[in-house]
Amino acid sequence: MNQLVSFTEVQAARRRIAPSIVKTPILSSTLLNQWLGHDIYFKVEGMQKTGAFKVRGASNVVGWLVENDNKPQKIVANSSGNHAQAVALAAKMHNIPATIYMPDFASKIKIQATKAYGAKVVLCKTRVEADRLVEEAASQKGTYWIPPYNHRQIVAGQGTAAAEALEKLGKVDLVCAPCGGGGLLSGTWVATNHLCTKAEVIGAEPLLGNDAAQSLRSGSIQKLEKSPETLADGARTLAVGEITFPHLQQLVHMYEITEEQIIYWTQWLSHLLKIQIEPTCAMSMEAVVQHLQKAESRKKVLVILSGGNIDRDTHRKIWEESRLSEIPELH
Repeated sequence: MNQLVSFTEVQAARRRIAPSIVKTPILSSTLLNQWLGHDIYFKVEGMQKTGAFKVRGASNVVGWLVENDNKPQKIVANSSGNHAQAVALAAKMHNIPATIYMPDFASKIKIQATKAYGAKVVLCKTRVEADRLVEEAASQKGTYWIPPYNHRQIVAGQGTAAAEALEKLGKVDLVCAPCGGGGLLSGTWVATNHLCTKAEVIGAEPLLGNDAAQSLRSGSIQKLEKSPETLADGARTLAVGEITFPHLQQLVHMYEITEEQIIYWTQWLSHLLKIQIEPTCAMSMEAVVQHLQKAESRKKVLVILSGGNIDRDTHRKIWEESRLSEIPELH
């Protein structure tokens, strides 16, 4: 098994990225807590630079390279959106040219934002093609490939979100984050395991793209044949990574969330918290609700809301039919 990322690495990442990121707020809803009978706190990474947690990991990788006198001549990455923007911004901060390979079905807002941060964008018909092209580009001298999740410094950087939240909240009973490639969830586990050792850590991923759950059940990494058609665009990865998988194996459970449940919680969290919510991070709330069904006492819960970048087409699909007449409850 690969060596797990340490909390010392998360602490180093916090120091390294402090000038580059925003300390995002923690929100809660009195009404939601009243309905569910538990205290839910949301770390809102949609208010982060680039609108998602990804800038934490990307900034940490670039800062780590520079710190170790290994500043590359060029940076490349492959992403469906949030990681693309994060790498583009991190590279810009250090005056390093960046090329990002993105599937052409990625959010148009995320594609345009990546270009706006100064990166060259190469659109690909499939994720497989993007993976192949970035690998070819990374073989060129002086070029460094920053993967979306399968990198120790990515995991350490993403773990800073939970570390910030837990230092502010103190003891919690449960922590949940969404899972695409597993970088955020792995880093969340590392931070929680150190700062709040008795807390349970759970994950959420789309049922239509449940490669992580399949991998955890089988004990080995399982890869999807094609990008899943889920509204949770941040979780359309084909497989988790060799670095993230051992961390995911430490989780209490990985919940598989239906598209209907994703829509439901995207609507309700947007309404209750009065902020923009990506479908990917809304999954976590359904996982929390399912996990708390057997709770015998009131629990204190931290939910990492991973981002707030949502385009018009996705917004339209989310709000085709209102679910706000169905009050949240532990069912």
